Amino acid sequence: MRYVVVNADDFGFTRDVNDGIVEAHLRGILTATTLMANGMQFEHAVELAKQHPTLDIGVHLVLCGGQALTTGRPLPATVSELIAAIVRGQLDYAAEIEAQVRRVLDAGLQPTHLDTHKHTHLLPPVLDAVARLSERHGIRWVRRPFDLPLKQGRVPWSRRVVSRSLQFVRRRFHHVLAKHNCLTTDYFAGFQMTGYLQTPDLIQTLRQLPPGSTEFMTHPAFCTGELRAARTRLKESRQRELEALTAPETLRAVKETGIRVMGYRQLESLAGQNSSAGV
Repeated sequence: MRYVVVNADDFGFTRDVNDGIVEAHLRGILTATTLMANGMQFEHAVELAKQHPTLDIGVHLVLCGGQALTTGRPLPATVSELIAAIVRGQLDYAAEIEAQVRRVLDAGLQPTHLDTHKHTHLLPPVLDAVARLSERHGIRWVRRPFDLPLKQGRVPWSRRVVSRSLQFVRRRFHHVLAKHNCLTTDYFAGFQMTGYLQTPDLIQTLRQLPPGSTEFMTHPAFCTGELRAARTRLKESRQRELEALTAPETLRAVKETGIRVMGYRQLESLAGQNSSAGV
C-alpha cells in the first residue's frame, strides 16, 4: 500500500494563506497543515482549525523570519544569520520553539506533527532541541526533509543539487529521532518542487510514490492583496499549488492509483504505538 500525508506549511502566515489551506482540504487532497505560532494571522488560523477538525494541525517551528515569541525581537532573516546567532549564543532557539508549541497548545489545539520553517532542524543543535520537544510534548511525528529522487522536469538543477547535499546529514538525523522516540514517514517529497509545482507535476509525483508512507509538502494559498504585500518569494506559485491540489485530474489520479491520502492521526493508528522512526 501507498499512504500519503499532504501537508501545507505556513498556516497562520496571512489570511489568504489560511483560507487557501482550508480550501485545499475541503475541496482537494490536503490532509494536514503546520501552524506558525508567530504568524501574522495566528488567531485566524486557530479559528479555522477549530471549525475544521478533520484537518490535522502541526506546528511550523520558526527560527528564521518574523518576531520571536520569547523576546519580541526580530528573528534572524536567513539560515546563515540563524547559524551565526546560534554560534554567538544570541538566540535561545530551544526556548523559542518551546514557546511556539506552548502558544499552540494554549490556543486549545492538539498538534500531531512538527516541522521547521526553511528546514532548520537539519542543523544539529536545532534537531536535538526539536527531538526533545517532540518527546516532551508527545508530538511524535517530525518531518524528514530528504526528497525522494523523483523525475521532476520543471525543477531547476540548482534545487536538485541542494536536495542531494542534504543526504549527508541523514544518518545522524534519523539516529536523533529514534533516540527520542520520534516518528517520521518513510519518504518525503516537495522540497525541490516548492515554487514550481503545477497540476501535471503533482499527478506525476503521486504516480511515482513508492510503497510505504510519504509526506508531501505543499504551500497553497489564494494569492490576494495580503499575500502579495507579505515578505515571501512564494506568491503566485501558492495559487498554482492550490489549483493543483483541488484539480479534478488530481482527484482522479488518487483514485486510479489506489493511494490512501490521510492525516497523521490515521497514519499513526496504522503504524501502531510501537512504530520506530523511519529509515
